[in-house]
Amino acid sequence: MTRGADRREEIAAFVAERGHVRVEELVERFGVSRMTIHRHVDQLAQRGILHKLHGAVSAQPSGIYESLFRYRSGIAVQEKAQLAQAALRHIEPGQVVMLDDSTTVTALAPLLAARTPISVVTNSLAAADVLRGLDGVDLLCPGGQYHRTYDAYIGHLCETALGRLRADVAICSASAVDGATAFIQDSQIVRIKQAMLASARQRILLVDGSKFGRVALHEFAPLDTFDTVIVDAGLSAQTVSGLRDAGIRIETASSRKSGS
Repeated sequence: MTRGADRREEIAAFVAERGHVRVEELVERFGVSRMTIHRHVDQLAQRGILHKLHGAVSAQPSGIYESLFRYRSGIAVQEKAQLAQAALRHIEPGQVVMLDDSTTVTALAPLLAARTPISVVTNSLAAADVLRGLDGVDLLCPGGQYHRTYDAYIGHLCETALGRLRADVAICSASAVDGATAFIQDSQIVRIKQAMLASARQRILLVDGSKFGRVALHEFAPLDTFDTVIVDAGLSAQTVSGLRDAGIRIETASSRKSGS
């Protein structure tokens, strides 16, 4: 994801949270020119995510959270596809697999048709919508509070349900990686992901190279928590080497497709 794409997503989330924001506030908040803000807002307005007013920006009155999820789904599509293909090689028929609510991991859902019969536990409604149409998939959604921003179940009920289950593999993603630690912006999402990790024998993190060297508000997990950290080919060889030297189990994804 480019810095411009990052900023557009941050602007969309900022406006969605507040409902109505003046352009000058966005200029001050993001530290860029008024022209840059107008360019980002125009692109978001074209996607139906924001509504541009005279000197201000507002969230669209309907579908804003769903639009934000669709927006994230359209970012780094090729990288997500490569990560999903690489993750598929770690899954076998007959296993119980947990998938988090990230758009990165959701890209794996349709590929699981090649690993049936399989049981899948996910708090993601987007993933569940794909999986419910696949023969040979035993789908379990833990329930809880529905959160439109993530199109997923979160909260205490979801965490409790996940804690009572056991899986062969948990597959998660992260908002950012700083040093050798993964971070997530929302503390409620952190708890769901951590519950999945605690319930699984094998833990896999999917994260594209644009997430490295960035920070988000809440610590998710050290990278050495994971049995495998799968990154796309865009991550620099120097970063990969440094992480391997630190004992992190890194796998670099490619465009090679998994067999069935």
